[in-house]
Formats: sequence, structure tokens, C-alpha cells
Amino acid sequence: MDNPFRYRLFYTARQKAVTTVVVLALLAWGTVAVVRSATTPEDRSCAPGVARPAGSQECVGVAEAGDGYAFGEERLEQVAAAIGRENATLGDGPYATVALLLPLTSTSAGLREKVLNELQGAFVQQYRANRQNNEVPGIRLVLANTGKDNAHWRTAVDRLKGMTGAPHHLRAVSGIATSSGAVQSAVAELTAAGIAVVGTTITADDIANAPGRQLFPGLARVSPTNGDEARALAHFGKVDAAKALLVHDTRTGDHYTDTLKNAFSALLARSPYEPQWFTSAEDPNAEGTTANTFRRITHLVCDTRADTVFFAGRHTQLRQFINALGARGCKERRFTVLTGDEGSYLGADPQLDRSALEEGLTVHYAALAHPDAWRARPGYRPPATGGSAAAYDEFVRALEEVSKAPAGPIGRTALADGQAIIAYDAMAAAVRAIREATPQGADLPPVADVARQWPQVKGSLKVPGASGWICLDNYGNPHNKAVPVVRLTRGAPRFVAMAWPEGAAPAADCLPPRRP
Repeated sequence: MDNPFRYRLFYTARQKAVTTVVVLALLAWGTVAVVRSATTPEDRSCAPGVARPAGSQECVGVAEAGDGYAFGEERLEQVAAAIGRENATLGDGPYATVALLLPLTSTSAGLREKVLNELQGAFVQQYRANRQNNEVPGIRLVLANTGKDNAHWRTAVDRLKGMTGAPHHLRAVSGIATSSGAVQSAVAELTAAGIAVVGTTITADDIANAPGRQLFPGLARVSPTNGDEARALAHFGKVDAAKALLVHDTRTGDHYTDTLKNAFSALLARSPYEPQWFTSAEDPNAEGTTANTFRRITHLVCDTRADTVFFAGRHTQLRQFINALGARGCKERRFTVLTGDEGSYLGADPQLDRSALEEGLTVHYAALAHPDAWRARPGYRPPATGGSAAAYDEFVRALEEVSKAPAGPIGRTALADGQAIIAYDAMAAAVRAIREATPQGADLPPVADVARQWPQVKGSLKVPGASGWICLDNYGNPHNKAVPVVRLTRGAPRFVAMAWPEGAAPAADCLPPRRP
């Protein structure tokens, strides 16, 4: 039997025409939609100045609006919002911008904690600086993300180089925190553009200027170099090289490990023992297979007459080594491990076998700052020079003020690792340079003049930092900077003593000696 509906829709001439038109229209619409979706670029923006690079889901670049954007990192939201509120108080200026260049989206647990603390410390100094007797210019703070492992440093740096004019008035970059090849390249690019850079926790000797080697004109650092840390540890421990050996990473290209290894090697030139080698994974935060290597190395350590082990490596491998020593076969032997500031990561590392620290094993590391370093207590009197309790207490008061409304909250602040303290001091150096470079009667300094201020940060013009005096030599390096020696314990890391690269605290004038 015929279907009348079929007949009416498809077989009348009129309906055939209508059907054809509809079908062609649908096909045309579909083709346009496909072409449009294929040719329209995906919107990968995250915020003004911030985007996701091709092949990455990280938001990298510079949050140039300074409005509290936290790069999708929940742990940074409170301090980023506080920075945004403080920036808003500056209105139309006059202000100078300081950028914090850090791997804000790092996946390393230790580095994530470090980054948070650095943001908090820098904000404390920004807040304080903007309330210093109406000094100009005001200080605006923006966050710059180089991404995991600093892989996208160029994206952030290229944007920063374009921010020296209005409306940003970028005058300095701080937060330079990891001694890596990527960071070295970032510092080189920024300083070549005439932008002042203040390193917070970079300690590698080769990311620094020196006589005959001005690779980074305009770079200043507030942390001692690895060479200075090593000499301070040697003075502290009164190490007998004949009873000491070195364990170090052979993975090259890591400026922290390479320069610390070189510094320790120079100290142990008279050691009868060849160094014990291990090779970490390309990503030093990865566990890799080095734990197996350390179990074998501990056997060899037991075979020696050494009682002191210098360790040159990153914190993941340091933790593995300590765990292996805790299970060593010669537990009747006592050992002391001396290492650099990477030891500060282990205070909160849940994978550290803390029972190892009670088995005749002492671990001391050279910290960059510590909350107990300048406070007197029974049995300890802080040095008379090189820093002061007053400067540290000023930091604590400012931190307490910004931790609550209306400035804060800024999140829980941990001080034991020294990161907040050292970032506060780096920001203080940046503020000093910006304001000293500002001509009388002007609102802003020329960009290049900020980077020229470092040779005068010494003597009576030193920065009285919360971590200690910041007295820079002509190359932007701190002279005889205080090095707190800290001991890992089952609980919180414990401050032991102050050590000095030169063997004693600096003179009251804090003037670096002439260098060849």
C-alpha cells in the first residue's frame, strides 16, 4: 500500500525542491562550521600578559595587571590577592614595578613551598616600603611565571623587557631563585636589556659577576655564593681534610651542584679519598635509581676512616643519601654530613627517615636565613656585627601586620626554611636601588640607573636585612654574608651557630676589601 506521507514529501515537484534546498543548506552550514573551527585559533589566554603555550596547559608569562591573578595555583591565591589590593592603593602613581620571576606552577612539592614563602616575603617588603615616609616612587609588584623547571623562561622575560615604559614602569626583577641553566639565561637576557636583577636564593658561583667577568651587568645577590657557603661550613666544622670525603652528582649543567662540588673539592684537596660519584636523573626532583647507588656508597663510606662527608647534590638525592646512611652497616661509627642550602627543603620532607638522625648521624646545612639566627637565647648571643635583632624584629612586625585584614590574609607563612626572610631582603635591595636612582624632584628613575646602584650598597649605605647585613662588592655579590648553620632533627630544623665565609663576622664598617 502506498504511503501518502512519503508521496507528499518526496514525490511532488514542490516538495522535492524544498527538500533539496534544506539539505543543501544544512550541508553548507556544516562545511562552514568545519572550516571555521579549523581556521579559528584556539583562545589560549589566561589573563593579561599570560597564556598557555602550544603543547602546554601551564599559564605562563607576566600577570601585568597586578590584580591578584594567581596562575591557577590555589596555594598562591591569598598572597596574590593581597598583592593586588596593595597595587590598587597606588592608583595612577607614581610607582615603579618590581617583578617576581619564579616557577610558580612547579610540580615539585619543595619548590612549591619555597615559591609561596618567597611571594609572602616580597609582599611584606612591598607593603613596608609603601609606608616609608611617603618616599617615591611607590612600589608595585607583579608575578612572572617561568613554568615547571623554568621551561618557559623566555616567554616571561620577553614580556618583562617590554614593560619598562608606561603604564608598568618596570625597574627591577627579583625572585631569581634557582641555580639552573634556564635561570642563568633569563638573568643574562634581562641584564643585557639594562634591567636590574636581584637574586634571592641563587647561590651558584657562575651566575655572578667577578673581576674580569661581567657577564650579568646589573645583577645583585643577597645570598652567599656556594663558594662562600663551603668556606663558612669549613670554618664552622673545623674540618680535617684527612678525615673527610666528598660525595657529588656527576650530572652536569646544574649550576648549584657544579659550583658546590668545585667549592667542596677545593676544601678537600688534601683528602686521601677519591670522591664518591652518583648521577641523578635529568629531572633532579625525580626519585630515579640513585637510592640504590647510595646504598652501595654507604658501604664504601664505612670502609674509610672519614668522619665528615661533604655532599654536593640536590635535595631529593640528599634525602636518599641520609636515608641510606641511617641504614649503614657501621652504626657504631659517627658521621657528620655537611651540605649547602638545599638542605632547607628537607625540614618538611615526609620521605626523610628522621630516625636516621638519631643513629650517630648529624646533618648540618648552610642556610640562607633562619628565624633564630639573630635572637639571643640561653647559651647563644648573636654576633655584634653582620646583622641585628632589630632588623629581624622589624620584619616580624611587618609580617604580623600584613597577615591580617585589611592587608591580608596571605596564608600560613613558614620561616624555618629562610625563604620568606631572604625574599624580603632581596625586595629591600630592589627598593633601595629604585629610590636611590630616582633624581631629586622626579617620580621615576631611568631604567639603566637602577642597575648602577649596587657598588654603593655597602658601609653606612648597606641594607640592614633580616637575614643579615647586605654589603655588596663592586660586582653585586654580598661581602662576608652571615651563614646560619642549621641541623636537621626529628622535629623542626634547629639553628646551631652563625658561620662566616671569612671565618669571623665583618667589621663594623662592612666595607669589602680590594679585589684583584
